Amino acid sequence: MNEEIKAPIAQIIPHNLEKHGEVRVDDYYWLNDRENKDVIDYLNKENEYYQKMTAHTKQFQDDLFKEMKARIKEDDSSVPYFYNGYYYYTRFEIGKGYPVYARKKASLSAKEEIMFDCNEMAKGNSYFNLSGISISEDNKWATFGLDLVSRRQYAIQIKNLQTGEILSEKIENTTGGATWASDNKTIFYTKKDPKTLRSDMIYKHVLNTDSKKDELVFHEKDDTFYTTVYKDKSKKYLVIASSSTLTTEFQTLDASTPNGTFKVFQKRVRGLEYSISHFANHFYVLTNSDKATNFKLMKTPERATSIENWTEVIPHRKEVLLEGIDIFKNFLVVEERTNGLNKIQIRPWSGEESYYLPFTSETYTAYSTTNPDFDTDVLRYAYQSLATPSSVIDFNMVTKEKTVLKEQEVLGGKFDKNNYKEERIWATAEDGTKIPISMVYRKGMKKNGSNPFLLYAYGSYGSTIDPYFSTTRLSLLDRGFIFAIAHVRGGEYLGREWYEDGKLLKKKNTFTDFIDCSKYVIRKEYTSKSHLYAEGGSAGGLLMGAIVNMAPELYNGVVAQVPFVDVVTTMLDDSIPLTTGEYDEWGNPNDKEYYDYMLSYSPYDNVTEQAYPNMYVSTGLHDSQVQYWEPAKWVAKLRAKKTDKNLLFLDTNMEAGHGGASGRFEALKEVAKEFAFLLDLEKIKE
Repeated sequence: MNEEIKAPIAQIIPHNLEKHGEVRVDDYYWLNDRENKDVIDYLNKENEYYQKMTAHTKQFQDDLFKEMKARIKEDDSSVPYFYNGYYYYTRFEIGKGYPVYARKKASLSAKEEIMFDCNEMAKGNSYFNLSGISISEDNKWATFGLDLVSRRQYAIQIKNLQTGEILSEKIENTTGGATWASDNKTIFYTKKDPKTLRSDMIYKHVLNTDSKKDELVFHEKDDTFYTTVYKDKSKKYLVIASSSTLTTEFQTLDASTPNGTFKVFQKRVRGLEYSISHFANHFYVLTNSDKATNFKLMKTPERATSIENWTEVIPHRKEVLLEGIDIFKNFLVVEERTNGLNKIQIRPWSGEESYYLPFTSETYTAYSTTNPDFDTDVLRYAYQSLATPSSVIDFNMVTKEKTVLKEQEVLGGKFDKNNYKEERIWATAEDGTKIPISMVYRKGMKKNGSNPFLLYAYGSYGSTIDPYFSTTRLSLLDRGFIFAIAHVRGGEYLGREWYEDGKLLKKKNTFTDFIDCSKYVIRKEYTSKSHLYAEGGSAGGLLMGAIVNMAPELYNGVVAQVPFVDVVTTMLDDSIPLTTGEYDEWGNPNDKEYYDYMLSYSPYDNVTEQAYPNMYVSTGLHDSQVQYWEPAKWVAKLRAKKTDKNLLFLDTNMEAGHGGASGRFEALKEVAKEFAFLLDLEKIKE
């Protein structure tokens, strides 16, 4: 390492923040202004410092990028699915970074129709993202959303698929998605609040009219809710959904009467969550009503949808989390989670005996995928594990035959899943709770404490990180790393209570679970403190920030991607995108009890004079979800306070947002940076 390269020191400009009669002094509050030249100058200096300090790994980063790219089939394509007379698929071309969206009429041997060639459309843009393609029922028109900044603000445009013409009308500041009514000329779409980026308004647009005159159909005025609009699988109903962390509400309208009025399905009741699926003359309702913590399935007549009309189809089960359903003409498919593992149940409407798809591993993920057609006996689902590439499988629910349509190819001729071992182990948390850890490593690993070990987790919003296959991860596994996912509380891996026990005033369970998992793998000699690494992004970056304050001595290195680390200040600023909708997750700091609790773990507020691990922190200047100044302020404060000489890098993508770089392979360069950081700490190159 180059000792004479000096790290940038951010200017200290004390700023008083008052709340509940208390004053917090924020020395780096000034970084909260992306228009300020001094702020951009500081971020550029941090980038320059990172570049200089890692110059000796540049070739290695490039080698890693090429190695990871070489495993990916460049001219890959998705498995086509049939919908409304056409086969739809996405394909890639060699040497090109963006997808081509295409379709074929009636038969896979028909002539290809290219709907969108994103490689052509992306030319001249440093960032490009096309999303939300929606096709009219007559197959003539397509809406699509474009984001050229990476702030998740999409402009909707409309293309004539018969002539190739893109209409001049453009609808700005939307979520990107739109939904067609059955008249093939009316679309419904969601606009965002220009400041907070909350999706709060549903509009109606008619083809070949001025979008400035579009009619406001619904305004979600509660700033803790988001709203969206879509068409049900049956195509009979347009649906407006409003949701917050704890509560949902739906409105429906017959898709053939776009000028009609949406009708509330069941009015919102705080704490009542439900989702709806239409079939025949009923709606099926997945809900937590009547204290069904892990959800149950109800049904109700389509003309009488309020809660008093709901009758039970599948009761609540304490040990089974009901995650979703998929409805077919002859079958109901139920997605469940038991003891952390995905289960897919097939229930014939005829009353014949139901059954489960057989899965044997403990480190897999399986889920229903694209099933837009009612009138079929074939369920399409996906399967993968930590060592098994992702497969798309068609399963005949009558004959029980399965057809593997595609298994993700790992090119290069070196990969063999039999070279890897997967296991699930259980660590004991300080309160006695058993925390599951899914892991993968090359066979022949010896438990002698010398293995480099990367422990990953997220742990918020009830979002579960299931065991998944990654071709990029092979670059770590094949160099001796163990990779593991800690299924900490705050996710929903072990059911809804697992989430409830890791949020609000129990949030610290997420952090202590991760620390206890770390101690466990050290104690069991999978690794040791000098070889243990931690990684997390966004709310998982908050987890990283908490653990380095609470137990920095356990880790040799930490990767924090777009980390949410300035919890109290952000949650007190209701102008920041996402804030008000987050109160049910973190608590509202305008309430003193929540303010004090958040302040006790907020990573930025708890940086102290102590030794910290080696750290690589990444962010994007245009990130709308975790603003760039959170990691920037955090790194500035860490630099000023830490007592060690370990590495501390802030790497800001000056053009991208929360999802990082656009383009199929650009994201690999960011992974290569992270892997080079970890492998360099281990002094592993080959």
